[in-house]
Amino acid sequence: MTQLPTPHAVSRLRACRLERSTRPFLARGGPSGERCAGCRLILSHCICALRTIVPTRAGVCLLMAEHETLKPSNTGWLIADVIPDTTAFGWARTTVNPDLLALLADPQWQAYVVFPGEFVEPERVVSQLLSNEESMPEANAGKRPLFILLDATWPEARKIFKKSPYLNALPVLSLAPDQLSRYRLRRSRRDNHLCTSEVAALCLELAGEHLAAQTLAAYLDVFTEHYLSAKQQRHIDHEDEIHQHLQSLRAQIKSDNPSFKPDPV
Repeated sequence: MTQLPTPHAVSRLRACRLERSTRPFLARGGPSGERCAGCRLILSHCICALRTIVPTRAGVCLLMAEHETLKPSNTGWLIADVIPDTTAFGWARTTVNPDLLALLADPQWQAYVVFPGEFVEPERVVSQLLSNEESMPEANAGKRPLFILLDATWPEARKIFKKSPYLNALPVLSLAPDQLSRYRLRRSRRDNHLCTSEVAALCLELAGEHLAAQTLAAYLDVFTEHYLSAKQQRHIDHEDEIHQHLQSLRAQIKSDNPSFKPDPV
């Protein structure tokens, strides 16, 4: 049996959310709804052995809507699986976690709220990281990029953006993806809306974290295949193209970082 990976920020947030529940949460799947605590898939389709951590200079901060951590299809979890510097906070309109405010004030980070620029004042919008701007202030030199992702449905994300005054002073990174979302587990009403994991991969590419971006995208593909195969009661082909692609990236990570373990299990 695969050893469970060390809990990360999203799994810890999920555990706290479950503790507040007034009744047991039972996700569908398996004869009695059994799911792996490490990846949320039914036990026969577990991907814990394929979890791949990639060291990065960039970080990700997830602001998660109330029920997102409970959804087995949530992809913010995948970001925390892959990117070591991932933090996660539950969002509430009337309160804010002091640890989130401390993170935003930490001088090592240059934080960006990732959100469509069409809904934001033009003076706040950037399309590149500030370290790549010719007019970059010296105060930003050497800072690590921190991408703040609103992990929620589109209506919830707009609400989070509008009702979080502590985000108002931060630049808004507006992405212009040139491909439609490949995410097949939940559909947005707009085809150009990406899932949270896809957005994170685009941000990592922008930060020059190409291997991490490719790994996160490949990991999403594997997760999606396992999730849908479990739902459709299909066996997993571990030798297919998407699994082989992830394995090749894992080998590259090991080669580039001999002292780093890309798979903690």
